[in-house]
Amino acid sequence: MHPADAQIVGFDRPMAIVGGGAVDLVLLRELAGRNVALVGADGGGDAIDAAGLVPELIVGDLDSLRDRAGWERRTQVIHIPEQITTDFQKALYSTQAPVTLALGMTGKRLDHTLAALSAVLKYARARKIVVVDEVDVALAVVGPVAFEAGAKERVSIHPLVPVSFTRSTGLLYPLDGLRLEPGGLGGTSNEGLGGRVEIVPADDTPWLLILGKERLWDLIRGLLAP
Repeated sequence: MHPADAQIVGFDRPMAIVGGGAVDLVLLRELAGRNVALVGADGGGDAIDAAGLVPELIVGDLDSLRDRAGWERRTQVIHIPEQITTDFQKALYSTQAPVTLALGMTGKRLDHTLAALSAVLKYARARKIVVVDEVDVALAVVGPVAFEAGAKERVSIHPLVPVSFTRSTGLLYPLDGLRLEPGGLGGTSNEGLGGRVEIVPADDTPWLLILGKERLWDLIRGLLAP
């Protein structure tokens, strides 16, 4: 659901949507220090507050947000009462940004984690989304992708839905002609050979490229490159 009359707040720089799952407060402070816009998805606003920061926007049905009135005096708050979508989805359809990071969308509750991945699948063609958890970063990829990976660096390819690959280079286990799908063949724990990795899918079906969390800023720079 994307209401035709939805209020949309745009940012001209990377944005991080913060949910109520597991959130690295140190990383939140680093994001703020690098001028990443922080947006709270409902109770995610309180997670941002726990890092000593003020979000530029809080959006959601606000059933988890503490002291809504207090927040409305400090920042922009958008209340969306519909219950068809999650707060993450509400934040996605209410914002625009060149790159969107998603923090606090995994951990604590499995149902929230699965719902977040469903939202990523829905919006992957419309925007550049990177999900960040305690260990990994997961980039929603549509079409070919190329990046640098060290020798034996973990490179996981996760199919959100069935997806076929034409070819790959720079991986220990090539993807040439493979079809990955949930419940079938997966791409967990592949490895880089050292140097450039290129992955070419057969079409624009979204899939997840999962790397270690230390690759976050490399991904952001790559996504912002012209």
